[in-house]
Amino acid sequence: MSSTRLSKLLEFLESDPNDPFILYALATEYNNLNDKEKAYSFYLQLTDKHPDYVGTYYHLGKLLEKDGEKEKAIETYQKGMQVARNKRDMHAFSELQGAYNSAAGLEYEDD
Repeated sequence: MSSTRLSKLLEFLESDPNDPFILYALATEYNNLNDKEKAYSFYLQLTDKHPDYVGTYYHLGKLLEKDGEKEKAIETYQKGMQVARNKRDMHAFSELQGAYNSAAGLEYEDD
């Protein structure tokens, strides 16, 4: 099933190689297929060509964390929080802040 989805996304990419949603969908699909190299490639294209595509930062940060790149993940979350704040996307900001707090060891237990 996912190979069909991947094929379809690659077709979409051919017809519109600069569409951030397609780049994001491909990054996510490759991440789900454990093809980290290709996932990173598409996530980094997004941060380079579409730095305001806020959804990128959470998933790129999580992938970096999974690879043991904690400092890079923290930087990615911080950048994402800035983008989310600038776009007034408080939902994305909240998710990024939670990921940042967890990666930075800033989670607190409720009393």
